[in-house]
Amino acid sequence: MKMTVLSLTSAALLVGTSAFAASAQAQQAFGYPEGYIGGDAMAWSLDPADRGSSRDSVGLRLRGGAQFNDYFALEGHLGTGGSDGGAELDYLVGAYAKGIAPIAPTARLYGLVGMTEVDFNLDRESGFSYGAGGEIDVANNLSINADYMRYLDKSNYDFDAASIGLRYRF
Repeated sequence: MKMTVLSLTSAALLVGTSAFAASAQAQQAFGYPEGYIGGDAMAWSLDPADRGSSRDSVGLRLRGGAQFNDYFALEGHLGTGGSDGGAELDYLVGAYAKGIAPIAPTARLYGLVGMTEVDFNLDRESGFSYGAGGEIDVANNLSINADYMRYLDKSNYDFDAASIGLRYRF
């Protein structure tokens, strides 16, 4: 499963990088694909099933991807940081399909579904992930975003994160 998640993430980031290289020419002709990268503050919560109290902390997340039209993108996440009561987030890595709902020319809602691997000093797990968020443009290629992700929903752990940050489109 680890190799699958890493392969999916690598593929999503490769798509984003490829979109970045071709984005200047493509945007002049068509507007898509559009590469993007973002950075977020991520408030996470780890809830171990039947193993005591939940742990909460703040880390950082890097996002990158490619938007193919007004309604669909592929996105990868890399996150790290934060510790609480012996639980320390070493990393999270994931790849997601992103459905986008434009609600105004400068505002969008979105949903994410995909796979994530989360590695804590306590354990490492991977599985299905989902979340939702929104973003508002503050400049031509810059937007502010906020989202909530359920990165893990497993028998051993639930791992959630609320994030806020910036996204830059190429």
